Amino acid sequence: MHHSNELLRNVHQGVPFPEPESGICRRSLIRGDCLYYHYGCDGLDDRGWGCGYRTLQTLSSWMRLQTSGENTPPTLREIQEALVKTEDKPASFVGSRGWIGSFEIALCLDSFHQVPCKIVHVRRGAELQNQIAELHGHFDRFGSPAMMGGDSDNASRAILGVCSGERGHYLLVLDPHYFGAGGLLEKETAHAEGWVSWRKIDSFDQGSFYNFCLPQLAAK
Repeated sequence: MHHSNELLRNVHQGVPFPEPESGICRRSLIRGDCLYYHYGCDGLDDRGWGCGYRTLQTLSSWMRLQTSGENTPPTLREIQEALVKTEDKPASFVGSRGWIGSFEIALCLDSFHQVPCKIVHVRRGAELQNQIAELHGHFDRFGSPAMMGGDSDNASRAILGVCSGERGHYLLVLDPHYFGAGGLLEKETAHAEGWVSWRKIDSFDQGSFYNFCLPQLAAK
């Protein structure tokens, strides 16, 4: 049992690949550690609006652990304050339940970590296959976790890897929509309930646009 209120580290480790070893052509994963931030993990009930913030905290945890070995991602309020300071949001945004997406996450990673991000826009889910080479290239070159968001599919999620096999292409998705206090979720449960899983790209909303936020910081 891990320590209470301690978040799961590298929850993706041990998730089986989506195809047998013989069928996998290429796989590219994050390097370095990240923590799993999700709804309610710090005692704040942010169900229905906080998924972008939690995904940002997961990406931020990777950066902190890379650079200082500490893990103190910004709080939801600090994220909102940073977006007001950069004049992306009005002052009334602080303390609100306003959503954030890939653009705000890129601003915050620059603001908190001085890390630039590349935004990759996919016009609709049916075109995700056109970005597979780009995503492989990202994980091979940088190894940093990415964020994925959309419009009609407006759930924010972290992407920790990409896998190409005989039956298709898959993204390793870390879903922040699990709700509970930090430290209660076991890795096995997260795997069994699919909070971290390989998703075939054609399982995404084919009509929704998607944005990827790719932090341009290389793993040590």
